[in-house]
Amino acid sequence: MKHTIRPVYSGIRGAARALWFFIFLAAAGCGDSAPHIVPIPPEAVILAFGDSLTSGYGAEATESYPAVLEKLTGYQVINAGISGEVSAQGLKRLPALLESHQPDLVILCHGANDLLRRLDRENTVANLRQMITTARASGAQVLLVAVPQPGLLLHPADFYTHLAKELDSPCETDIILDILTTKAEKSDAIHPNAAGYRRLAETLARRIVEE
Repeated sequence: MKHTIRPVYSGIRGAARALWFFIFLAAAGCGDSAPHIVPIPPEAVILAFGDSLTSGYGAEATESYPAVLEKLTGYQVINAGISGEVSAQGLKRLPALLESHQPDLVILCHGANDLLRRLDRENTVANLRQMITTARASGAQVLLVAVPQPGLLLHPADFYTHLAKELDSPCETDIILDILTTKAEKSDAIHPNAAGYRRLAETLARRIVEE
């Protein structure tokens, strides 16, 4: 895979973010059937937000997907994953991170613990919806990453695709499921290993750099 490294140049970051977000809003109104990520500015910050799948449980910190994604793309990637967190907790935590880091892109991979604990699905969807709208209101684009429904046989949790369609949000629907059904890429039944996190980072890098 050929990766593009961001160029570096001086400038006022706030003005650049405003310009790029204007381009994002304009593109969002173009009527594409498949939502995509508008290219982010050269000195963009990416906030990887979620639970243990983001924090990198099952691998070393340097092997987590945010750490690998930063190396692949050249962008600054903030690892804001907390193991065991449910979506209601994430919703409370997100605004302060948005204010502190002012990300251009939020990668939202959340809800796995809600599914594991069999929490109310409508509340989970409402929390994810609010996270997306909150991130967008801060000026960030959002890439939603779906997680599978746990069980004897893993299968996709369908509300991610429904939510992505409702909000016209880019969504990576299958990669976590694919990794967790590949023995060589997981550390346990619900977490990738280093190879799995690398594959996740490579998939997300393609979405971010090549779209």
